Amino acid sequence: MSAVRIFVPRDAAALSVGADDVAKTIAHEAKLRGLDVTLVRNGSRGMLWLEPLVEIETARGRIGYGPVRAADVASLFDADLLDGKSHALCIGRVEDHDYFKRQQRLTFARVGVIDPLSLDDYRAHGGLVGLEKARVMTPTAIVEEIVASGLRGRGGAGFPAGIKWRTVLEAQGPQKFIVCNADEGDSGTFADRMLMEGDPFLLIEGMAIAGLATGATRGVIYIRSEYPHAIATMREAIAIARRADILNARFDIEIRVGAGAYVCGEETSLLESIEGKRGQVRAKPPLPAHKGLFGCPTVINNVLTLAAAPTILAEGGKAYAEHGMGRSRGTLPFQIAGNVKHGGLFEAPFGLTLRTMIEEIGGGTASGRPLRAVQVGGPLGAYFPESLLDTPLDYEAMAAKAGLLGHGGIVVFDDTVDMAHQARFAFDFCAIESCGKCTPCRIGSTRGVETIDKITQGQNVEANIALVKDLCTVLTDGSLCALGGLTPMPVMSALTHFPDDFRRNTLRAAAE
Repeated sequence: MSAVRIFVPRDAAALSVGADDVAKTIAHEAKLRGLDVTLVRNGSRGMLWLEPLVEIETARGRIGYGPVRAADVASLFDADLLDGKSHALCIGRVEDHDYFKRQQRLTFARVGVIDPLSLDDYRAHGGLVGLEKARVMTPTAIVEEIVASGLRGRGGAGFPAGIKWRTVLEAQGPQKFIVCNADEGDSGTFADRMLMEGDPFLLIEGMAIAGLATGATRGVIYIRSEYPHAIATMREAIAIARRADILNARFDIEIRVGAGAYVCGEETSLLESIEGKRGQVRAKPPLPAHKGLFGCPTVINNVLTLAAAPTILAEGGKAYAEHGMGRSRGTLPFQIAGNVKHGGLFEAPFGLTLRTMIEEIGGGTASGRPLRAVQVGGPLGAYFPESLLDTPLDYEAMAAKAGLLGHGGIVVFDDTVDMAHQARFAFDFCAIESCGKCTPCRIGSTRGVETIDKITQGQNVEANIALVKDLCTVLTDGSLCALGGLTPMPVMSALTHFPDDFRRNTLRAAAE
């Protein structure tokens, strides 16, 4: 009789709540009881409120238990864990869970399912099919599949990936690069980390496909230093891919570790950092596609964009484009965080509404208090009030409401939030993270903090609100990059949708 496989996540979120202790206790308990088990350290399924989520492979499918603590392990074995029997922590078949079965997993199809560092496991679940198809196609044909898919950059701006790849393919240069932006710095986002820790070969395959499509022979993954587990997993996966001749002299990948600067998520600052310089924004043009890393034509995409390429090549661009709505095609791994009952990762086609995502999938606020605001798109995204929750989650629909879809991060706030404080935070964040190259961002953000402090203290409120609006115009029109250019979005949305929070002292005085 073969050993029963028990899955315990190695994902950073699971580790933060004791997954290593759970794994060690399971191994110890099985040994004490003379049971034959194989412990697999998989990625997270994305249902973070259930972490650590332990899964048992049975004839009926994978049965889940969570959240499991080390102290629960003995009782799980007493309840016949290896047969997937009932227990207070049992959630049944993981794939049958409401949160999971409502998803359309394309990019995250293997995350939480496989051993992340088993190439055999990766192949057995459809890995490398896209790369094998790409190897017998012309570069132009590969690019056209990406164009046909409608894939847009999943890092924020939503620029068509196929157009960027085509530009680099047509550019002239002795060397070309594929740069993966894994500097996932937005608040409430964790999809890049989850994918690198849970399915690293998918990113490697996607970058190799991009190399074939554009003529690039070198790839660089720029990972934030705050992701030590992702860095270690990617390094090990790259070494395995080299031994398997997936990476070789024709295309190879190296890891560069960032030093924690948010602005290095901007593509030209990222290039400067890779080159060993201070992370500052470059003026454009020239575009990185023409003159990027070390002056060579360079594709810069984020993790989720490159990780979509293997599915597109395996299934065809047309099949991928059948998901989504309008000009937003395919799926996006949305990340639900903040004051929400069921936070986690939920991959779905574009088009679900914010209300569906928060109330039905997220389960409403964790506090049980009324929802007041939702920020979508990271710290530079707009704050939406309850009245805008029926906005579809796609690029154009969000933009039409003066919002930003960005990397798909959704942060929920209940009615205790002070939106004037949140507007101040946006200015303060920009001031701290600014690279300092352009005056509007460097100075305007600091003046913004000072002015909102005056507003909240009741000093010349209307005049200072007008000054904040003027500062926002200058930041939008005069900043070199999106850090300064988008900081007005959370500020102005807070002013527009929650005006009373800026006039509390004035309103209180009038009431008295």
